[in-house]
Amino acid sequence: MVNRRHFILGSAAGLVAGALPAQAFAAGNRHETTHTPLTAPGRTDQGYRPVITPNGRTLGYRLRDGVKEFHLIAEEIEHSFGDGTTIKAWGYNGSTPGPTLEAVEGDRVRIYVTNRLKEPTSVHWHGLILPNGMDGVAGLTQPSIPPGKTFVYEFPLVQHGTHMYHPHADEMVQMAMGMMGMFIIHPREPEANPVDRDYAIMLHNWAIHPGTYRPDPSIMQDFDLWTMNSKVFPFIDSLVAQTGERVRIRMGNLSMWNHPMHVHGVKFWVTGGDGGRWPQGQWRTEATEIVGVGQARDIEFIAKPGDWAFHCHMAHHTMNAMGHDIPNTLGVNQNEVEQRIQALVPGYMAMGEHGMGEHQTHVDAGHMPGPENTLAMMMGKGQFGNMEMGGMFTVIKVRDQLDGDPGWYQHPTGTVARETDRVPNDLPK
Repeated sequence: MVNRRHFILGSAAGLVAGALPAQAFAAGNRHETTHTPLTAPGRTDQGYRPVITPNGRTLGYRLRDGVKEFHLIAEEIEHSFGDGTTIKAWGYNGSTPGPTLEAVEGDRVRIYVTNRLKEPTSVHWHGLILPNGMDGVAGLTQPSIPPGKTFVYEFPLVQHGTHMYHPHADEMVQMAMGMMGMFIIHPREPEANPVDRDYAIMLHNWAIHPGTYRPDPSIMQDFDLWTMNSKVFPFIDSLVAQTGERVRIRMGNLSMWNHPMHVHGVKFWVTGGDGGRWPQGQWRTEATEIVGVGQARDIEFIAKPGDWAFHCHMAHHTMNAMGHDIPNTLGVNQNEVEQRIQALVPGYMAMGEHGMGEHQTHVDAGHMPGPENTLAMMMGKGQFGNMEMGGMFTVIKVRDQLDGDPGWYQHPTGTVARETDRVPNDLPK
């Protein structure tokens, strides 16, 4: 098997099953969303604006005798991070992260959980205030859900905010395999300063060693892929808005790292998270907000025209298939050693003497095919060329009027950085 060190050095130096009737969940009092719509969803009959889950969806529910009923199915799935890497993951209802659950403070929910895995599981409702026996900790507050069985959780929603769900059984493995999702509870009373667009994003990390097809749950730090809603750039949906709209991004972190999330072009307000939307006097303005492990954070801003980057500010978290235990070749002339290796490994190319910016150009040209089922380290093209990014990176596209594919932002004349051959000779040095 090809390991990460061999890969990077070889290609570049830097590198309720049947018991629950399906029709009960197929009609009546439900809503579902898929991918990023150009038009913000309207308010529901309960008065809230539904969230948008980029590259995902909101799970429908059935209203039965005043209770909102949901059905989550834990199962092995086939998941693609983008064109180039598809794995055997574990998730819910066919996806990782699982579909977003949405309800309103004061609702009563009944959630059926069917286990189609080959080992027991459970579901913990992360951050929710509920009866102890509904908390989802296998062995402590409930028996595990055996393979092929369905358990039901039922509790009132006594709070609002950005929350999550995940297993609390063989947690290290099951979460590493992709089992998690967002649980959004809207406030009962209308919000002051209501938002026009409301996005939900799950931050996660994966150990998918080059050439392999299953996550490695034993990894603690050296992860290969860093994702938003289990996609990597450039396969993460852009977040769209119209000029002047108030945008909220809800971020949940069930990865193994903290993520300093940065939005270009604006100062945003940090307005809440697990504990709901804070009183406005507690809001603070930032350009970067750390979302800690197991934490949720909400940020809000007024949309400003342009194509604005939104990403984790840990540099390795905006790359794919990184190798960590490799020599530092910056400043090293590799011409002689490259020729020797090419005699043994035709097609070998040395890189990294002057940086890794050339990596994407070579990969795009087909010069350096890596192991099968492995994404390139750098990907994505903008209107001005290679973007040399990956992982936890996407674009917030704001236009004065959204009436189709936003395409690339058309910059007003004179507002793009440009080359010049004139530098005033009286500037300090």
